[in-house]
Amino acid sequence: MTDRPEIVCICGSTRFADEMRAANRDLTFAGVIVVAPGEADELVTPEQKTALDALHLRKIDLADRVLVVNPGGYVGESTSREIAHARATGKPISFTDPV
Repeated sequence: MTDRPEIVCICGSTRFADEMRAANRDLTFAGVIVVAPGEADELVTPEQKTALDALHLRKIDLADRVLVVNPGGYVGESTSREIAHARATGKPISFTDPV
């Protein structure tokens, strides 16, 4: 048994940045350590996107569980890949909306 707080990795489409920030806030105030997708103020190059996608898979590896922020049930290609990675590594997954 450890005294470490739970670690949750947030996944979801960047179109739901506001919803992911709200989930991050709510989890943080509940005493959870949150790892989430990085944010950029400018357009991301294809090379940067590839690197960020790989980095996010490592964030999933660090987490105890994954929370998919999917308003309206939307899950895009990158998020689907993250869900598959989480499943392959045995991470519990929950969704904000039914899939």
